[in-house]
Amino acid sequence: HPPQNVDSASLLFSNSDLFTMTVNARLAPCRRVWCTLLLLCVVVFSSSVIVVAQESDDSAAATAESGGSSSGADEAKKNEDKPQSPKVKQDNASSTSSEDDWGSFYDPNDIFCGKYDCYKILGFDYETWGSAPPTLKEITKSYRGLSRQWHPDKNKAKGAREKFVAIAKAYEILTNSEKRKEFDYYRERPDEYFQKYGSSVLWTYAPKSDATMISIVLFILANVFTYYAQKNKYDKVANHLIRAAVEDWSAREGGSTESIEIREKALAILTEKRVKEIEAAQSNGEAPKKKEKGPKLTSKERREKEQLELRPICAKLVNEIDDFGAGFRKPTYKDLLIIKMAKWPYYLGSATLWWSKYAVRRMRKLELNAEEREVLTKNAVGEVAWAASSDEERATMVTLELWISDNLVEWREEQDMIREGLSANKRKQMKKLRKKGGGGSNDYDDDLHLD
Repeated sequence: HPPQNVDSASLLFSNSDLFTMTVNARLAPCRRVWCTLLLLCVVVFSSSVIVVAQESDDSAAATAESGGSSSGADEAKKNEDKPQSPKVKQDNASSTSSEDDWGSFYDPNDIFCGKYDCYKILGFDYETWGSAPPTLKEITKSYRGLSRQWHPDKNKAKGAREKFVAIAKAYEILTNSEKRKEFDYYRERPDEYFQKYGSSVLWTYAPKSDATMISIVLFILANVFTYYAQKNKYDKVANHLIRAAVEDWSAREGGSTESIEIREKALAILTEKRVKEIEAAQSNGEAPKKKEKGPKLTSKERREKEQLELRPICAKLVNEIDDFGAGFRKPTYKDLLIIKMAKWPYYLGSATLWWSKYAVRRMRKLELNAEEREVLTKNAVGEVAWAASSDEERATMVTLELWISDNLVEWREEQDMIREGLSANKRKQMKKLRKKGGGGSNDYDDDLHLD
């Protein structure tokens, strides 16, 4: 029983309406599922249609590129029963537009096509033709098409000339039966390629230099070096002689008879110069210069002033000496390496001949002649000491038989005492003390100290 306050219009629903509402409420979830399935089917069907259409376009393009090479369906059926040989894969001409498509080959000496594959250059793939390599006719056909495409007169693209040359080279190799056979053989045998064409094909030196030019430059530098080495040798002795003359060195300090003579000449020139200056001043009516007032110069300062005046005079006198002896001379063309090398055979032959004669005379037990004594003495004392000695000193050295070691040691000790400034009597005393032995060296040091 309905409530008392409900209006009668709300009770108009019949039993059939209530049934319809119940059925619709139960079927609502089923409709949603079917709608979803239907939508998925539409999406799948549309995707399939797009894929099929794309494949059809690709097939049509491939058919167009083949240029009508395939015949109709009837001809295909006729050829189904016949045995088919593997097709040679030949790319179209556009595939050779890039050198990246030319493959690779071990040919560092450019015997064939360099680093590229000759087959690939002409559009053939060595890896896919199997037992049916391209024929001479196919190679010629490919070459003609590619050469027309990349001919420099027709193709102005960058690198067209290089591609045309590479195509011509590949055609030359593949149309030569011997070259092609060798090319195929070395494809998988780089070790035998190395054995045949040598190791020089493995590398190149860049930049390449002309060995002749390098040798000439080095030889010129060697001549310049020997010239300036002689000049440095001369300058070293000249500077020492100038300093010894200017500073009036004694024999103990490193002076020599030459430095003393140069100093005496320089003093004479300086005195003459001063006299001429006084005479010139008197002839012009000038009064002699008075001594400037001021502190007197010390002996050291006067000596330094005199040395400053003597130095340019001594340098001029020393530079007039061309040869100091013992090889210390001014450099000339004779000091160039090429001149010395020209003289080496003569010097070597002369030395070999002299020492051969000396050996023969020693085996015959003959006495030393004058020439042998002089040569042996010169070798013993050294070229410098020999050149610095006078003729009398050289004759004395020869008589002392200095090629004997004991005599040479005694002579050198005496020369040391002479440089130290010891008198003849003192030198005799030193010799006696040394022969007796014991304390001789100490007495020698004391005598030097007292002197």
